[in-house]
Amino acid sequence: MISFNNTEIAFKHKSNKDLRRAHFLFSVMASPFLVKSGKGLTRFGLNIGLPIKGIIKSTIFEQFCGGETIEECTSTIESMWKHHVGTILDYSVEGKTSAEDFEATTKEIIATIHKGKGNPAIPFAVFKITGIARFSLLEQTNSGLEGISEADLKEYHETVERVNRICKEAYDAAVPVFIDAEESWIQDVIDRICHEMILKYNKERAIVFNTVQMYRHDRLEFLKNSIAWARTEGVQYGVKLVRGAYMEKERKRATENNYPSPIQPNKETCDSDYDRALEFLLEPESLNQMALCAGSHNEDSSAFLADLISKKGIDKTNKRIYFAQLLGMSDHISYTLASEGYNVAKYVPYGPVKEVIPYLFRRADENTSVKGQTGRELKLIKEEMKRRKGA
Repeated sequence: MISFNNTEIAFKHKSNKDLRRAHFLFSVMASPFLVKSGKGLTRFGLNIGLPIKGIIKSTIFEQFCGGETIEECTSTIESMWKHHVGTILDYSVEGKTSAEDFEATTKEIIATIHKGKGNPAIPFAVFKITGIARFSLLEQTNSGLEGISEADLKEYHETVERVNRICKEAYDAAVPVFIDAEESWIQDVIDRICHEMILKYNKERAIVFNTVQMYRHDRLEFLKNSIAWARTEGVQYGVKLVRGAYMEKERKRATENNYPSPIQPNKETCDSDYDRALEFLLEPESLNQMALCAGSHNEDSSAFLADLISKKGIDKTNKRIYFAQLLGMSDHISYTLASEGYNVAKYVPYGPVKEVIPYLFRRADENTSVKGQTGRELKLIKEEMKRRKGA
């Protein structure tokens, strides 16, 4: 089994200054009180116009984002690719509601596809449908289009047209694109739109990828049904497999609205389903029908997939199988896998500092709430700092 304990490999791309910044940030994120206080002070400072953008940009933004524009991400892209870690450019501006904003975001996503065209350092593009459509519209259409108004129907078709434009650009540029998963109460419509795009663009290879969140107890069955559907339709199914990002919100809504929670009963069942999904996807019959990006910060699942690849005699450079993590997190997983010859890419979020604050707050919350995650990051950073001092 692969080991993720070699800190020299994990952090060889980071300067001593980078390590000190990471040490500071993960130390702060180890404290829920400091995270909550920091978020409150940041919101307050931005709302009253305090000049704190520089502080944000040189600390948490620098850790988790590639830049404010695509071009500002170039140095990050080049730095990672020196170590065979690819980039997935992720325009992380959220909360827009106007057609003009949706159109601007669509053009920006297409620009990331053009940046990746013919560039092995950028193997994928990605977007969220909520970045180019109203959340409430997706809620209204989640169970179908029956009974919605003419105006909403028109807006829905405009949304599908934006998605189609992005996917066609991805197809023409030969840059596969991930459609991110979102909350369960809008996921059915996202799945339908995604499957519509898969039918159009995945006849020869997996260009459009659907995202499957295994923190939901019904997703292993959904995944198996989706692969069977792709086989029947004669298309390749692109799947980005993740655990998921909306668990607390999902449970809260289910309780408030008195319906069964879609979330796994505990972490063990989620981990089990994630690994069972990997096993299913690497069966020869499935492997010939799909392409996989395993998005995970879990060392055990990453080692499990690497071991599966080895046991099944699959070439580790096979482009049907990728590992992925977020920029600024789990470098010990990303860079170790890349050093062993596996296909690895990192999500590289970007956008104006003030616009990506919601994304940065989620990263802080995630590192605070995921049991053991911050402690593990801190421990490895400290070990590498100590190793460098003794070198």
